Amino acid sequence: MSKDELEAKFRKEWHNLPPEERQRYRRRGQRMFIRFLIVFGLIVMLIVGGMGGLIYLIGRMVEEGHFGSYIWMGGALALFLLPILAMYLSLRAYRDITSPLAEVIAAADNVSKGDLTVRVRENLKGNFSGLAKSFNHMVSELELADERRRNLTADVAHELRTPLHIIQGNLEGVLDEVYEPSADHIEATLDETRILSRLIEDLRVLSLAESGQLPLRKEEVDIAELLQDVQTSFSGQAAVADIELNVSSKGDLVVSADYDRLTQVINNLVSNSLRHTPAGGAVSLSAQNGGDQITITVADTGEGIPAEQLPYIFDRFWRGDKSREHTGSTGLGLAIARQLVLAHGGDITVQSAEGQGTRFSVKL
Repeated sequence: MSKDELEAKFRKEWHNLPPEERQRYRRRGQRMFIRFLIVFGLIVMLIVGGMGGLIYLIGRMVEEGHFGSYIWMGGALALFLLPILAMYLSLRAYRDITSPLAEVIAAADNVSKGDLTVRVRENLKGNFSGLAKSFNHMVSELELADERRRNLTADVAHELRTPLHIIQGNLEGVLDEVYEPSADHIEATLDETRILSRLIEDLRVLSLAESGQLPLRKEEVDIAELLQDVQTSFSGQAAVADIELNVSSKGDLVVSADYDRLTQVINNLVSNSLRHTPAGGAVSLSAQNGGDQITITVADTGEGIPAEQLPYIFDRFWRGDKSREHTGSTGLGLAIARQLVLAHGGDITVQSAEGQGTRFSVKL
């Protein structure tokens, strides 16, 4: 990223800050400027005061008739002490102000050139310690964002590769008369195009939700009715998989939400639970009013999630079973569910133990 792009990004982010945050940064800058004025003002006052004192001393010596000896002693003392004091204050100013500021500026230049591994010392004095910590935190976030961007590019390329290869192979087989252009063969190829379309749509929704630009059409939503609709939608799939699908609700369950997006959240959670629950198991949907919030729970008796994988289940393209790379799932369902819940101002959590099932809780 060039310097001009960084400056434009900074200006945009500055204008997006709340007024109280901008005021806090202005006050911090004013305090730093006052410190500069005090340090260099002391140096100027020392020099001017020393020269004034020397002139006064010379005048007194002239009046008292000891001009020769005193002027030599005073002048020698002033010439010896004033440069030392000025140098001492200058070194303090360099050590406490100029050097830390130069270090931050040099680090910022390295960041503008693409080096996101650079960090500055945090054991500084005064406001510079806070500046160093803020700078290091900013660079760490940039480094993490850059790593996520590169991982996303690799993941998208990987997810697109399989259906594209299947489509390409099927079409080439038809052209080379290896395959008959039967209805079943065409339908299998069409299924792969549907997977691509779903992946692209999921990426679009996820990108809009993460950037805070996903429009929400909020209305009064009865969660009990929503769960009943979800049960109806998945009842056929659950019956085929020999999985019991239950719904229960308690209390007044009306919230202000986007019905379609909230349904998408629950659909993603139920779909994930059905996929990881063996035949003979159960998936339970429930909701209850806790006074200041409504909690929606999707629990299953499935295979569960290992503890070491729990921190990553809301990441893009996460799959618990890496051996199942092409299952029809885009690997974005849980990531989308989390972002849609956050867009509603809510929270989503998970509890799971391997072999004991999984419980997702959505709090609105």
